Order: sequence, then C-alpha cells, then structure tokens
Amino acid sequence: MPLHWKLVIDCADPHRQAAFWGAALDYTVEDHSTLITRLLAAGAVTEDALTEVDGHPAWRTLAAVRHPEDPHDPASDTGLGRRLLFQAVPEPKQGKNRLHLDVHPGPGERAATVTRLETLGATLLRHVEEPGGAWTVMQDPEGNEFCVH
Repeated sequence: MPLHWKLVIDCADPHRQAAFWGAALDYTVEDHSTLITRLLAAGAVTEDALTEVDGHPAWRTLAAVRHPEDPHDPASDTGLGRRLLFQAVPEPKQGKNRLHLDVHPGPGERAATVTRLETLGATLLRHVEEPGGAWTVMQDPEGNEFCVH
C-alpha cells in the first residue's frame, strides 16, 4: 500500500513561506484557527505556541499549503493530499538544496510565470538552455532554489 506523505520545508518564517508558495502554486493556505480555538478551550495548547495571521490564531512555528482539489480534514483544515508544510527552525539555510520543487506552468508560459513569481518575492538566479530542455532557476523569499520549466 502506498504511503501518504507531505513535503516539510525548514524555514525562518513559515507564514511568509506559506503565503508565497500558496500564491505561487495557486494552493490553499491552511487555516488551523478552528482547531487551535478548540485546543485552547480544552487547555491542550497555550498562547505561547501561537501567533496571529490575518486576524486568526495560527501556529507560531508551522504553516501549510495544500492543493485546492485534494481532500482535507474540515475540523482542522489540514490537507490530506498534496501538501507543503513550513516549519520554523533556528538555524539559517546553508548551502544548496538537496531537494527542490520544479514548477510546470505549461507550454509558452515560463516567462510570464517567472515574472509573476518575481512579483511575489522570488529571485531569478539563471536561465538554463540545454539540449534536453530549458528552465529557469529561482529562489523563494528565504533562498530555497526551485525551477520553472
């Protein structure tokens, strides 16, 4: 039986990363406020584990985005399919990614997608033209590399 998975990305600011990748991929930024409110009322979490995002309680060190067509748990808004979870860590990014995302906007859409991602906070690193294909290498707002094909 195949395993369910999510990609967890270490970062400094999980909510900024979730906002960027949610907009970049047209994914849904998860809203865990209903779950958080229930856990607060039960005494299962304390205020120090939380922050406020867009006027709602949110986890201080975690934020996530999910594919809008995939199933999710309505009680927690947690995605049950394609999902990116951003986790705050104390250490800064060092060196090149060992894992990265490739974004595929469709034929003839790479340049427009690169421009749109730059307006969202991505940085263009280089264009690659090889016999096997062409793509653009970019960085998200925290310097994680990804490619636009």
